[in-house]
Amino acid sequence: MAKDSNKYSAEQIQVLEGLEPVRKRPGMYVGSTDLRGLHHLIKEVVDNSIDEALAGYAKNIWVILHGDDYITVADDGRGIPVEKHPKVGKSALEVIMTTLHAGGKFGAGGYKVSTGLHGVGVSAVNALSDYLRAEVRRDRKDYFQEYIRGKAKAVVAPISGKPDLPFKSNFQWKAKSGTKITFIADKTIFSTTKAELEKLERQIKQVAYLVAGIFFHVYDERSGQETHYFFQSGLVTLIKHLNRNKALIHPEPILIHRVVDGVDVEVAIQYNDGFVENVESFANVVPTTEGGSHLTGFRIALTRAINDYARKSEALKEKDENLTGEDVKEGLTAVISIKMDSDKIQFESQTKEKLGNAELQPIVAQVVKEGLDMFFEENPQDGRAILEKVMLAARARAAARAAKDAVIRKGALEGMTLPGKLADCQNRDAADSELYIVEGDSAGGSAKQGRDRKFQAILPLRGKILNTERARLDKILEFEEIKALVIALGTGIGDTVDYERTRYHRIIIMTDADVDGEHIRTLLLTFFFRYLPEIINKGYMYIAQPPLYKIQKGKDVHYAYSDEEKIAVLKGYSGDNVIIQRYKGLGEMNPDQLWETTMNPENRVLKQVTNDDAELADEVFTMLMGDEVPPRKRFIQTHAKQAILDV
Repeated sequence: MAKDSNKYSAEQIQVLEGLEPVRKRPGMYVGSTDLRGLHHLIKEVVDNSIDEALAGYAKNIWVILHGDDYITVADDGRGIPVEKHPKVGKSALEVIMTTLHAGGKFGAGGYKVSTGLHGVGVSAVNALSDYLRAEVRRDRKDYFQEYIRGKAKAVVAPISGKPDLPFKSNFQWKAKSGTKITFIADKTIFSTTKAELEKLERQIKQVAYLVAGIFFHVYDERSGQETHYFFQSGLVTLIKHLNRNKALIHPEPILIHRVVDGVDVEVAIQYNDGFVENVESFANVVPTTEGGSHLTGFRIALTRAINDYARKSEALKEKDENLTGEDVKEGLTAVISIKMDSDKIQFESQTKEKLGNAELQPIVAQVVKEGLDMFFEENPQDGRAILEKVMLAARARAAARAAKDAVIRKGALEGMTLPGKLADCQNRDAADSELYIVEGDSAGGSAKQGRDRKFQAILPLRGKILNTERARLDKILEFEEIKALVIALGTGIGDTVDYERTRYHRIIIMTDADVDGEHIRTLLLTFFFRYLPEIINKGYMYIAQPPLYKIQKGKDVHYAYSDEEKIAVLKGYSGDNVIIQRYKGLGEMNPDQLWETTMNPENRVLKQVTNDDAELADEVFTMLMGDEVPPRKRFIQTHAKQAILDV
C-alpha cells in the first residue's frame, strides 16, 4: 500500500483544457448521454435564443430537424458579436463557442434576465457535437465558423456564395439579424443522435407558455411536419391545458403578476375536483423540478391566504385548528414563474433543478398573499367554492390519518410491518433487493418457488386493486391489497412518507400478458404515480416482460417475447413437429420456467418506468383513470385500430 502511494505525484494530476472537461464528463453538463441528454443539447441552444427574446431583441425562434440527425436552432435576435475580443484576440463568436464560462450572462450589461447561469451551454453543445456550424447575421452581413468536436476548423469568415454543407435543408432563414446554430451530436458519446419530434414539441411548447408573445416554429424535414406556438397569455393558457380533462372548482384561473425589488413574479392557480396536486415552478424560464425558495414562498402564502379567508368568512371557528399545507394541496394546479437578474440568480446545481435564493421566499409569499386576498374579496363565489374543497380535504385528512395509523399499528402487530402474504427476501440491503408484485395466487406460488430467496421478495395481489385516481387516501387505505403493498414497501404514505425507508430498490410489476393483466398494471402505476411518485422518479419501478410463446422441437426450447421474435425463431427451425405454446398467464409456467424466462437477472427483460414528462403523464392518467368520460371516449375512438387485444 505504501509503495503504491509513493507513485502519486504531480505528473498524475490531469489538467483538462478548453472543452475537454465536457467530453470527459458529459453527464455533469447535460445530465445524461441518452435521448434525454440529446434533447438537453437542443434546450441549451434554444435557451440562448430565449435570452435574446427575454431581452426584447428576438420575436421568432426556429427549431429544425434535418435528415441524417442534424439539428438547427435559429432566432432573429441581434446575432452573436463576431469582432475580436479585446483580451483574447479571437472573434467573440469563437470565444463563446469554444470557452467554458464565456458569454453575455456574467454582468457587463449583456443580459438582464437569462436562462443560462454557468456559461457552459452552447460551448458544451459544441464540445459534444461531431460537427457544429454557427452562422451570424449582423449589420446586413453573414458570417460563419465550423467546429469539429469543439475545435474551430478555421477563423470566423464572411459567407460568400452558396455554402457547401454536410446536410440537406430547405429551411430559409429570413431574419434581418440573428444567430443560427446547426449541429449533430457525437455518436461516440450519445447512445442516440436522432431527436424525437413529439418530445421536442412538448419541450418547445412548455417554453412558449413561459415567454408569452414569442413565436416558436418547429419543422421536421424528415417527415414534412411543422408546428407553431404562440401564447399571448402564457401561464393562464398553461393552467387551462393542465386542467383540460378535469372538472373545475372555479371556471377561470387566478393570475397574479407583480414586480417587487426587481423580481418578476407570475403565478397562476386553479383548483379541480381531483385529489392530487400538480404544481410546476420555473426560474428564468428554467424548470425547477426540485422546487426551491420561490415554491416555498408560494406554499406559505397559499396556506395563509386560505386560512385568513376561512376565518374572515367564519367557515373556521375560533376553536377550530388552522387548515394545513396538505389540505390546500388537494386538487391544486399551479404554475410559479420568477424572472430576475441573471447575475443574482442562484441554482443549487449545474442542471438548475432547485432555486437557492433565500430572499425570493418572502418576495413570492408577499405577492401571492396579497394577490389571493384581493381575489377572494372580489370573487366571493369562487372563494367559497375553493374553501369548500379545502375544508372537505381537511376532513378527509383526519380520516386518512386514522387509516394510516391503522396501517402502522397493523404492521407493528404483524412482525415489523410485514404482511403475511409477503414472501420476503433474506437480503436486508435495499439496493440489492427486489420486490415482485405478482398478479394472482397461482402465479404468486410459482414465483415464490422459482425465485432466488437471497434478494427476491414476492407479493401476490388478489384481483384488481382500487382505482386510486378516483379515491381519497382514507378510502384507498381501506383496501387490503394496497395496505399490504404499503406495509411491504416500508415507505409509509401521505404526509408521513419517507422514501429513505424503501425496502427494495427494484419494484417489479409482473402481470399476465392479456387485457386483465394490462388493467392491473395500469391500476398499480396509477397508485404509484399519484401517491408514491418518488418510487418512479428514483428509478425503482420496473415492469417484467414474461414470454408470449414457448417454441419447442424435441429437446430444443426457445422463448419468444413478441410475435416478431416468434417469427424469427420459427425461421431457424426446419421440418415438422414444432410445438408452439401461447402463454395466456403467468400461472401456466412452472417455477423453473418462470425463473428462467422472467426472473433470472441473466435472461430476463425488464422495462424501467420513468417520468421524463410529468405533465404528459398527469394528463394521460387523468384521461384514462379519471371521472371525465368524454376525453377517454375520444382517446379510445382515436386509437382503437392500434389496439392488439388478447382476450
